Amino acid sequence: MTLRYLTFTADDDGGDRGCWEAMASTPHAALPEVRQEIAEVLRWAEQHAPGPQGPEEDGGTWDVFSHTQDEGRWVTVTVTLTGPLAWGASLLARFAPPDSGD
Repeated sequence: MTLRYLTFTADDDGGDRGCWEAMASTPHAALPEVRQEIAEVLRWAEQHAPGPQGPEEDGGTWDVFSHTQDEGRWVTVTVTLTGPLAWGASLLARFAPPDSGD
C-alpha cells in the first residue's frame, strides 16, 4: 500500500530508540481514507512488533499514540510510534516514499 495522505517524520533519542510520526491534514471527506491508511500502518506495526506494545517503563518495546483534531472544514490526524531504531527503519522502508529522505 502506498500512503496518499499520511507523511512520516523520524527522530531518534541518540540511543537505540526512535519516534516516527505520521500526519495527515485533509478535508473531512477524506477522513475514512486516512483512517484506512492508519489501520494499515498499525497492522504492519503489530505484525512486525519487536516485542510487547506499551510504555517502555512498563516493559513495552514499542508503542503508539494517536490524536485527531477537528479544525472546521479540515481534520488533522497524527499517529506517533516509538520503538527500536531498526524496527522504525523497516516501518519507513515499508511506508515512506523512496525519495522522502527519511
